[in-house]
Amino acid sequence: MEATVIKYTIIRNKSQYSQYCGQLETLLIQENNEALQDEIDLLTLLIEKYDEEHNTFKETDPISLLRSFMQDQHLKPQDMTGILGISKGYVSDILNYKKGLSKEVIRKLADHFKVRQEAFNRPYKLVSPVNVHLRNASVMNTTKQLQYAKP
Repeated sequence: MEATVIKYTIIRNKSQYSQYCGQLETLLIQENNEALQDEIDLLTLLIEKYDEEHNTFKETDPISLLRSFMQDQHLKPQDMTGILGISKGYVSDILNYKKGLSKEVIRKLADHFKVRQEAFNRPYKLVSPVNVHLRNASVMNTTKQLQYAKP
């Protein structure tokens, strides 16, 4: 009986995780075909499972995470304008904690960097332009509470 060689296994350490991330990036650059898509899907699943189990970005605020991904992939802020379909000013405001991430931007970031939307969809502190003259002035990026009129 011939032994079957398994190309990918459950990720067991940071070195294997980095290797699989690099392999996924390489595959994503290649021309897409059905066989390649299965390999991409499998690697994505294994990487996501490792991320979940090892909490690799649960404590990182979304902008720090974005900056880290940009650095890893050698992306500049102007590269993000094309990826996200937003203006240079909006990218600058996001990276400088002046504006929050919209739902559409979160979806595009998650899709581009091959992570779950939850990685970018978490509260973080914004610098309020109104209070910029005050030291350490910031506001939370939280959802608004809607008040309903009673009939």
